Amino acid sequence: MTKYTHVVDLEQANTRIDKLLSDIINDTSRAQIQNWIKSGHVTVNGSEVKANYRVQENDQVVWELPEQESIKIEPEAIPLDIIYEDDDILIVNKPKGMVVHPSVGHHSGTLVNALLHHTKQLTTINGEDRPGIVHRIDRDTSGLLIIAKTDQAYESLAQQLKDREAQRTYLALVHGAIPHEYGTIEAPIGRNPKDRQSMAVVNNGKEAITYFEVIERINQKYTLIKCSLKTGRTHQIRVHLKYIGFPIVGDPKYGRKKTFQEDGQALHACELGFRHPKTNEWMHFEVEPPQSFINYLNKAKESY
Repeated sequence: MTKYTHVVDLEQANTRIDKLLSDIINDTSRAQIQNWIKSGHVTVNGSEVKANYRVQENDQVVWELPEQESIKIEPEAIPLDIIYEDDDILIVNKPKGMVVHPSVGHHSGTLVNALLHHTKQLTTINGEDRPGIVHRIDRDTSGLLIIAKTDQAYESLAQQLKDREAQRTYLALVHGAIPHEYGTIEAPIGRNPKDRQSMAVVNNGKEAITYFEVIERINQKYTLIKCSLKTGRTHQIRVHLKYIGFPIVGDPKYGRKKTFQEDGQALHACELGFRHPKTNEWMHFEVEPPQSFINYLNKAKESY
């Protein structure tokens, strides 16, 4: 068993324990968390609780996760929005709500399950449980992902990401009216010392740089922006925007508690640019945001 601890802050007070843990544990369903609670793997202040227990400020929540068992990944006939494909790479527009690869609580229904049904030609250089995966985006972030079919493609693309040659651009809707048109957020990111299941700007974190550009200010309460990554830390855009006081709308982990009733954050990976791993040709792809993102925008424009 692996043990984790979280101390409830004022903003999280009065939240159901199963909802709290589903917000702070990556890629784990609420149903799975309810099973852990029922099995006694979750305690609050040293005592077992029920899934509907509402946490209070300064409650100490402890949970133990079973050691991850090896997962047999099965191909699944899940529709894929394929933007481009050749013998070396695939470009996929991942829908919001889809986990990229299998993990605890997500043994099926992932992008990898869908990819294995689509093609048998996927590199496993990054692990048998992550065939083809070069980089990932969060479950509730939609948009473009590069998939490598060959080892050579993976090594080339991974090196481009490491060398900061590849370009990744995101659309985000944030709380507040950002006053300047452009900005650079340069602040190191690491594990949050108060919550090991989330990230934060910390002094001993890894270098993290995010650029942003304002597209539209909405009712002086929201701002639509484009963000580009120079580095690719876990939850980088979400953490950086919270850090400067403009959290992403709908973000369950780093956003405001009171927000629009849509599932997940208003964040969309809209553009990708990179050199083709075989031809060295520069390739560029763009996709429009999904309806869920448009819904957020419409609600922002309707607010006064």
